[in-house]
Amino acid sequence: MRRRIDGGSSFERDYGYSRAVVQGGFVFVAGTTGYDYAAMTMPDGAGAQAEACWRTIAGVLAEAGSSLEQVVRATYYVTDRADAEAVLTVCGRVLREIRPAATLVVVTGLLRPEMKVEIEVTAALAGA
Repeated sequence: MRRRIDGGSSFERDYGYSRAVVQGGFVFVAGTTGYDYAAMTMPDGAGAQAEACWRTIAGVLAEAGSSLEQVVRATYYVTDRADAEAVLTVCGRVLREIRPAATLVVVTGLLRPEMKVEIEVTAALAGA
């Protein structure tokens, strides 16, 4: 059975995707940027954006019946190599005890110029 999780962003409706999809014992969370989707604001720094990404991801995972502790794979996209350390420091703090398989990719850009980091994860469902 497939279940979609709506994160409340207008991007999901406008661009035809779900914040997360629950299927086959896993939660697949779409790339998540640092927006506060209720206010549609974003912090300036890459580290603060990474913090906001993790807040959104944690909420989506909880709604799906999972948690950060269940994350098995993470991919981090940064638009500037100089921001990698700040992003990885945040990710290290959030995932220090979880330690999923992870990759950091430096990209030339994300959808909007203010986006400096995007994080996507796959998590197991609790009890699966």
